[in-house]
This record gives sequence, structure tokens and C-alpha cells, in this order.
Amino acid sequence: MDFPFIYATFLEIIPGIPLTLQLAVGSVFLGFFLALGLALMQISGNPLLRSIARTYVLFFRGTPLLVQLFLIYYGLGQFVWIRESFLWPLLREPYWCALLSLSLCTGAYASEIIRGGLQSVPAGQIEAARACGMSSLMIFKRIIFPLALRQALPAYGNELISMIKSTSLASIITLMEITGIAARIISETYRALEVFLIAGAIYLFINLILTRLLMWAEFTVTPHLRAPGAQSAAKKIKKLGDLQ
Repeated sequence: MDFPFIYATFLEIIPGIPLTLQLAVGSVFLGFFLALGLALMQISGNPLLRSIARTYVLFFRGTPLLVQLFLIYYGLGQFVWIRESFLWPLLREPYWCALLSLSLCTGAYASEIIRGGLQSVPAGQIEAARACGMSSLMIFKRIIFPLALRQALPAYGNELISMIKSTSLASIITLMEITGIAARIISETYRALEVFLIAGAIYLFINLILTRLLMWAEFTVTPHLRAPGAQSAAKKIKKLGDLQ
């Protein structure tokens, strides 16, 4: 391998990291609130809200992200009323189209994760909170949401890692993030192996850091697992249950 070329390519790709992180963080931030709303709609008692949320999730989970990106970037501009609306200055820019597409997609996947977390909260704890005189908003804020977040965090972490990798699709609509810069270098040098190895290593490094942060977050929100003897006590209880 040509190590001077690899080093020069690495330095050339580094400027694409901020854009990759912007797309990932922005889409996850927007997608979280969208996912929370969809999850609440799915567990609500309103059949109409449940149907809307399930249809949304079915569409965005059942179609490729690349197709969704093309529909937003190439498709929305065909409607005159969109071109004449106040949204057009944003929707004609590839950055905002990519951010919107990633947000809508991760919102669908994350909503199922959050819904599972919300439904995993024991009913007894909710009844106990009501018995203490807590309002519905206070119960959600103090009981349901923290417990649901704790349960959903491992699966949600996988979705965050997936979104880091999904930002590479933004290169198809001319955004110069990590993959976009790598593709440009390949078109100039025809050295795909070295360039994509470097790009892949950068993605791997970013995800390694993210994995460590997620491990720290899980450690922080599960203090009961760090208590002295908590794990051994849990194992003893499990063994007693198996014997019964």
C-alpha cells in the first residue's frame, strides 16, 4: 500500500466528519421527538391516532432509506404548491433534504423502541404513583419516562450507530461528508481500496466512541445493578424461581 497516499487521503477526508456528525446528531434529535409522539399515539386509546402512527411506521420501515431520500430530494420539487411555499428555500437544499429524510426514517424505527420501553413499565408502579396523588403528567415525567428510557436505551443505542452509517447516503445528493469526499477522491485517483478503507476506519472510530458513550449512559441509568450484591441477589432469586 502507498502509505503517503493513505495519509494524504486521511487528511483530505477529515473535513467531512463535522457534516457527518451534524446530519447524525440533527436527525437523531428531531427523530427522537417524532418517535416519542408516534409511540404515544400507538399506545393511546384512540383508534385513529393508532392507525396514523402504524401506517407511518409501516411506510418508513418498509421502504429503503435511499428511496425516501430520492422522494424528498427529487420528488417534492415537482409540486408547484411546494415550490411556492415558504419551505422551498429549505427543501431545494440537499442538506435539509438529507436531514429531513434521516429524521423521518429514524423516527419510525425509534418509535417502536420507545413504544416497547413504555409498555415495559410495570403497571403496579403506575398504580402506586396514582395512589400517592400524582397527576398523569407527573407520573409520566417521574415514573413512566425514566423507566422506559432505561429499558429502551440499549436498542436505541443500536439505532444511533445505524444513523451514523446511514449518513453516507447523503453523498448521493452531492453532500460532501465522509463518503462524499471519498467518492470524489476515487473519481480523481481510481484507488477505491485505500480510500474506502480509510473512510470505513473513520466510521468505525466514530462508532467506537459512540459505543463507549452509550455504555457509560447505560451504566449511569442503572445504579441498581451497581449496588453491592445486587447481581448476586438477582441470580439467587432467579435460581429460586427455577426451582419452584
